Amino acid sequence: QVHLVESGGGLVQPGGSLRLSCAASGFTFSSADMTWYRQAPGKERELVGNITSSGGTTIYADSVKGRFTISRDNAKNTGYLQMNSVKPEDTAVYYCKASLNISRAATVHYWGKGTLVTVSP
Repeated sequence: QVHLVESGGGLVQPGGSLRLSCAASGFTFSSADMTWYRQAPGKERELVGNITSSGGTTIYADSVKGRFTISRDNAKNTGYLQMNSVKPEDTAVYYCKASLNISRAATVHYWGKGTLVTVSP
């Protein structure tokens, strides 16, 4: 059975740091690209960033570039989102998604249930 479980959310002060984890099981994590999204209250879900299956390439939304870092440890089946210099506008539920190519024309996506990050004094 496939599971993606985010953890590490909580309350953090502006300017602080937080590291989110995304633990995977039930599929070959090392073959899946991983993407982090977030959804703020009353807003649509937005892309935070992505990391390829090997960890060799990352991309970031402009709003987090230079502050957030995505990484992964395929030996531990876990992905990470390091959040530094957080701002109140980073307050959101953060989700991870794993995308696995199962054929040349088909990709399956697995989602976690999210973890809440609140940035407040």
